[in-house]
Order: sequence, then C-alpha cells, then structure tokens
Amino acid sequence: MPRNAQGAPWVRTRLRAAPGSTVAFGVLVLVTAFLAALLPRAVEAYETDGLREAVAVAAPESTVLELKTPQPGLERPDRARANAVRPEALAAVDAQARALLPAPLRADPAESAYGVRTGKSLEALDASLPRPDGVPPRFTLATQSGLAGHATVREGRLPAAGRVSLGAREVEGAVTTETARTLRLRSGSSLTLAGFPDGPLTVRITGILQPRHPQRSYWSAEPVLRTPALASFGGRPPQFYWEAGVLLAPGSAPALLGGQGEPEKYWRYAPATGRLTGADTAALVAAIASLENGPGLVRMRGAAGPLADLSTGLEQVVGSFTQTRDAIAPVVAVAVFGIAAVASVVLVMSGGLAASRRDAELALLRARGGSLRGIAGRLLAECAAPALPAAACGLLPAVLVVDRARLLPAVLGAGAVALLACAALPVRAAVAHRRPRAHRERDDLARVRPGGRRTVVELTVLVLAAGSVLTLRRRGAGEPGDLLVSAAPVLVGLVTALVLVRLYPLPLRWAAGPAGRLRGVVGFLSLARAGRSPAAVATLPLLALLTALTTAAFGGSVLTGVAVARDRAALLKTGADAAVATDGRALPTGLARAVREVAGVREVTAVGIGYASERASDESGSLPVVGVEPDSYAGLARHVGLGGFAADALRTRGGVLDAVASPSVAERLGKSPRRIVTDDGPVTVRVTAVRPRTPAVPEGEFLLVDAAGLKGSPGPSVLLAAGAGLDGKALRAAVRGAGPGLAVTLRSEERAALSDSPLQEGAERIYVWAVAAGAGYAVLALLLGLLRSAPERAALLARLRTLGMTTRQGRRLLGLEALPQTLLAAGGGMAAGWATVGLLSPGIDLDRLALAGISGVTAPDAVLRADVWSLALPAAGAVLLAGAVAVAQAWWAGRRTPITHLRAGDMR
Repeated sequence: MPRNAQGAPWVRTRLRAAPGSTVAFGVLVLVTAFLAALLPRAVEAYETDGLREAVAVAAPESTVLELKTPQPGLERPDRARANAVRPEALAAVDAQARALLPAPLRADPAESAYGVRTGKSLEALDASLPRPDGVPPRFTLATQSGLAGHATVREGRLPAAGRVSLGAREVEGAVTTETARTLRLRSGSSLTLAGFPDGPLTVRITGILQPRHPQRSYWSAEPVLRTPALASFGGRPPQFYWEAGVLLAPGSAPALLGGQGEPEKYWRYAPATGRLTGADTAALVAAIASLENGPGLVRMRGAAGPLADLSTGLEQVVGSFTQTRDAIAPVVAVAVFGIAAVASVVLVMSGGLAASRRDAELALLRARGGSLRGIAGRLLAECAAPALPAAACGLLPAVLVVDRARLLPAVLGAGAVALLACAALPVRAAVAHRRPRAHRERDDLARVRPGGRRTVVELTVLVLAAGSVLTLRRRGAGEPGDLLVSAAPVLVGLVTALVLVRLYPLPLRWAAGPAGRLRGVVGFLSLARAGRSPAAVATLPLLALLTALTTAAFGGSVLTGVAVARDRAALLKTGADAAVATDGRALPTGLARAVREVAGVREVTAVGIGYASERASDESGSLPVVGVEPDSYAGLARHVGLGGFAADALRTRGGVLDAVASPSVAERLGKSPRRIVTDDGPVTVRVTAVRPRTPAVPEGEFLLVDAAGLKGSPGPSVLLAAGAGLDGKALRAAVRGAGPGLAVTLRSEERAALSDSPLQEGAERIYVWAVAAGAGYAVLALLLGLLRSAPERAALLARLRTLGMTTRQGRRLLGLEALPQTLLAAGGGMAAGWATVGLLSPGIDLDRLALAGISGVTAPDAVLRADVWSLALPAAGAVLLAGAVAVAQAWWAGRRTPITHLRAGDMR
C-alpha cells in the first residue's frame, strides 16, 4: 500500500472522531496566532506613530534640514555671480540635493523651499516705522521659492522682478499681514535699507500676504518672515527694536549681492514623515550625522559648492523620542513576555491534556509494535491539519488590523504558535511512551512522589527566578531584549505554582481521614476524587492558571500605577478639579454662585494670591501669601486630598493671623508671631500648621491666611472648584456668562493631555491586552482542565446515581471536587500577583510611561503598587466559573440516563 494511503485515513479518522475537540483546538491556535502576529505589529505601529508625531509637532526650525552656502566670490565676474543666484541655478541644485538625501530621509516638497536671504538683517532708515526705544527696525530679505502657493494676497499683488542686475537699488517685495500691522506698512509703502556701498536699497511693498499654513515649515522654518519680533542688542538697560522679514521675487536675488547683509544661498528641506517607521530611528540618526559631518556632506558639497554646510536639529528630536521609547520598551517587554508565556503554557497544556486523555490508546499502539517515530509523526500530522490553517487565519486579520508594520515579525510569531501547537502533543506522547508497557501505574496526585529530575528542574527555575528578580531590582528593567529580566513576573508565578503543586497533596491527605468519618459520602468522595486526579492532569491547569492570574494582576497593577500618577500630576497642575483665573483683576461678583450651581460641583472657594517680603528691608516680596475663606478652602483641600487641614488653623487672635505654611516657610518664620510686609501693608502672622502642598499653590512656597485679615486686599483672583462628576461644558458656559477675561482650567483635560502620546497610548494598550489575555487564558485553562475530566466525572455520577445518590448530592459532589484545585489556583494567583508586584516594584520605572509629556510641575513618582481589584477579580472569576461549570455539568448529566454513560467499551 502506498505511504500516503497509510497516513491519510489515520488523520481523517481521528479528526472525524472528535470534531468538537478539533474545532476547539483550531480556535485556540487561531486566537493565539492572532495575538502572536498582532503584538509585534502593534508595538512597531505605535513606535512609528510616536516617531512621526515627534517630528511633526516639533518646531519646524528644529526639524528642517538647511543647506546653505555663502554668496559667490568676488573673484568671479558680475554676470557669473548674478547667474549663480538666479532661480534656475538654485532649482538645479535643489533637484540634485534632494536626490542625495540618504534613506530614510525624504523631503516634503510642499513645505520645502530655496532661495537667497540676507544672513544679517538690514537697518531701515524710514522715520515712519515704529521704534520702541528709538532704535530703527531691521529687516531680513529673502527670495523664497513657491510664495504663490503658500500665501493668499490680501492687498496688492505678488512682487515681480524682471531681469534684476547686480547693481539694482530698487526691488519689489511683500510682507505678511502681521508684519504689515506691526510695522504699519501697506501696499505701496517703501522701505529704505542701509548696508550697500553705493546707496541704500529701496524695497517697494507691492502686496500684503496671508500665510495659508503659518505653522508649517515653509513659514516657520524662519519665523521672522511670517511674524515680526522684538529684539535687543543686549545692553543695560536693553534697547528693543523690531526684527521683521520681507519676501522678494526670486529673480531679485542679484540685488542682494555686495551689501553688508551677508547674503547666502539656502535650500530648506522639511522632512516627510509619511514613510518613517519606528525601525528607522537608528538609520535616521546615522543619515543626519552623515549629512552634517560625513560622506553625505561631501556629496552635498559636490552639488551646492565646496563651502556648503548643512545644519538641522532633527537629531535632537529623534534622540528625545528614542530616549522615551527606550525607557518605555523594557516595561512593555514585561507585558509582551507575560502574554507569550501564558499563551505558550495554555498551548502546551492542551497538548498535555490530549496526551493524557489518549494515554491508553497510545500505550496499546506501542505494545502492538508501533514505533515512537511513527506514532509521533501521525500525531504531528493530526495536529498540523487544523493548526496550520488556523495559524494562517490568525495571521491574516492581524496584518489587516495593523497595516503600518513589517510582515516578517508577524509571520514568525504566527509560525511559532503553529510549531508549538503541532509539537506539544507528539513530544508529550513520545516522552510518556519512550518504552512500551503492559500497564501504567497510578500517578494519583495525593500519592505520587516527586523524582530527582523534577527536583532539579524546580531548583533551576527557582534560581532563574531569583536571579531575574534581583537583576530587575538592582538595575531596572534594562534593555527590551533582556529576556531573563522580562520574564521575572512569569518566573515568580511559575515558582509559586511549583510550590503549590508540592503542597497541594498535603491538605487532601489531612482532610480525607476526617471526611471519611462523616455520615455523608459527598465530602469524602469529592476529596478522594480530587486526590486521585493524575498528577500531570492536575499540574498543567494549575500552572496555566497561576501564570495567567499573575500576568493579569501585574498588568492591572501597572495600569493602576500609571492612572494614579497621572491623576496626581493633573491635580498638581490645577490644584482642584477646576480653576478659574483672571489676568490679575478681582473675580466678578456672582461667579462663585454661578459655578456652585453647575452640575457635579461639590466645593467652591475663592482665593487671592499676593506677595510679601519677610523683612522690611526687602525691595520686593517673593513669598506667596494666599488669602482664603477658612471653612470653604479647608473643605476643598480635604476633598481633593491636597494638604487638608482644620479650618480653626486660620483663626485671627489679638491681631495676629494664624497661618498654614509650606515646610521651608515655616522653618524661616518659626512658631512665634512674625511681621511680614504684603502688597497691602504689614501684617503679623503665626504658623499653626505645616503642609507640603495646597490647592491654591500646588508647587513651591506658600503662606495661607484668612482673607478677612488682609485689609485693603483687592479681592480674590482665582476660583477653585471640586466635584467628582463636574460638567466641564456647563462650567465654561457659566464662566462666560459671569464676565470676560476668565480662563478655565479643568483637571480632566490636564489628565487627558498626559496620555495622548502615541508611545504612551500604545504601551497602555499592550498592558490592557496583557490583562485581558491573562484573564482569558485563565478561563480557558480552567475550562480545558474541567472538560478533560468531564467524561470520567459523568461516568462516576452515573454509577453513583444507580446506587441511590440524588441529583442534589451529585451537584454538590462535582462542585466540591473542583473546589480544592480552583481555590488553590485562585489563592495562589493572588499571592503570586501580590508577591510579583512587591518584589519587582523597585525595578519597574513607570515615570516615562505615565508622565512623559508633563511640564510646569514637579512630576510625582509613578510607583508600582498591588491593585486589589486586579488581584481579586480574576481569582474570583475563576472560582465562580469553576462552580458554574460543575453545576452545568451536573445538570446536563442529570438529563441523560445512566446507561448512556455506562456503555461497555467506553474509554472513561
């Protein structure tokens, strides 16, 4: 018979004999392959988004690549010098230089430009121009290309050049609307600029332009062309003058040669971010270094001239992104490794349970002469038939869901899942049936004794776990490729599982004796059944459950630590759930009442912030003195949890104002009455309480006093509000109705701004997946373990029913049988999660993950702490699910007649 005719019937027959198991196995492989393919693509996608955003949101003057070269030398003829700066020559160099940009650098043609500019601004001689300190304004002239496509003419027309020669002293130019408004220019105005040897240069303004995208690189690479700015020569006292820009026609460039403006040719290339990926950071930094001082610069000089130079700040932008990514990546690697470990354990467990279920069948094949290689090959083909298509089906949606990443890592991930799924059953069967045997000795969980090999393996795992935890605590999460450190949570869960497996038989043995002396049989039978479970069948689900619960608990604790740190940082920026501030004026009358009526507002208080000097000899006050209404302010401080105190701490006694001070202020003022000089006159204060922070001044020094004791105070200028469900839109509407000039700051908006970075969002998403995967695989491990022994329990229940056991007793029996292992896994999972967080907390840095974009306040420490809900919810869900499965199985078995479960020849 041909070889193919021998193998095909086996696979087809086995798959048809157990279609439900085959479909379930295929679904498990599909879901796992989807996760394995999706994770590397998701990580690369959020790194890509982070790099693109970092380049896009950075200031254009920091990201643009500027190639410039001095004006043509005086040794060349005038005609050659003029031709070298004309648009045709500059365009030819632009085409060559753009083609020489090394990958992955690409220029954005829409925002790139070239031309000739004055490297030194020219002084304007017109007396009609504004002079803040009597210093005439100065102008930068530029013949920037593409002006018509980047501006809208609001008045007049675009400048024209014709054929301007080297000695021309009158040219046409245009200015932006902001420059025209600030310098009082209009279409038809003229500028007389000094700095030329044979007379000043006259620039006739022919148009007023409105930039179309003022924040993009074309206008912001040199902001002075768009918006004038005050500058000074740095004297004492400084004298300010206006710096502005004028855009000339490209053909007017020869008129700039020969003057004191140090004209230079330039080519600016805005980086195109559409094709950048997270994997391009190293190549991008290398390309920039080559262009600034390397082979790339040599090639650029071949196109633009021997004196050309290229400068950019893009390497600092990419470097900052790389630092943040490298700080977050090790923390993300812990979550990724946890998901991979849980999925692998469940796949191996499914193969192990299948091998245990078919142990008698495989033993019979070996006893009848079946070779180990032949049996393993058939089992491999049997597993590959559903696993390979399922892995391919899992890879496809992962590629479709995330399309901004490389394909190879996803293929390798799905392939690894397929390989593990195919190999788990054959390898487990080959190890268990190395030698043919007539019968197999019982390996009851309560009676089996661990062998020497198992002890060596367990000690090895213990040593690895201890080394991983110590390494992580000493030097942090390290590099994302440090697998031993990333595996620390999984190894801690694995050690806990091994310890519990060792201890699990002891309570079963101790409880079996007393249970046997009870009148009922349910308790004894349930303990006996739990103790007679095969060791391999009981160990694998327990290991999978503990690994999954540990991963879920660790991931949930990381997310909780990040959320707590962001909440605290947002509170430090606002001082309360909402803050309404003026520009120094007193708050409008009725504002507090209007805010108090907003839905969700629980506490409202108005404060006035002034400054005082601690000594009468001080010229100016530097100590912030906050005048508050004691009762409402103390209530708000307690509500937000920021330096709460009793209202009695701000009493006024005998003309002395009791005060609450920051630690440094309290140390300087002491506990006795102290006279200070405020903006409204001297007052005497006495420090009665010390708090590190307060809502009105979350950062820095402060001194809180009763506002009623500050005579002559202009009134409060800041309103603070607190409330868990504060309606931001309604609050802003109420503030607008109270008066103009009021700025509203919401804690919720500050909180949202701390998590809008693609790196942060992507890393948090990975941890959410880790929690979901841990919980999901825990449920799956529990179901696989229970369903593995479901036929045996159904047969036992049928036998007991023939002996008179009631349906209610059957339900109790199945529930109590599953209870010991489930409780052990739930309790062990909570203990392992708590221990993992406690052991690894010193080495897990959550600051970059939680507070990468914070500014304006001292960032609070993002500390990893055990989260009760992350520990308890998955464990409680496992216990409830086990009970529900036991009840459902008892109900289903009760609907069928006992003869159905007791047919002769069944492999029970």
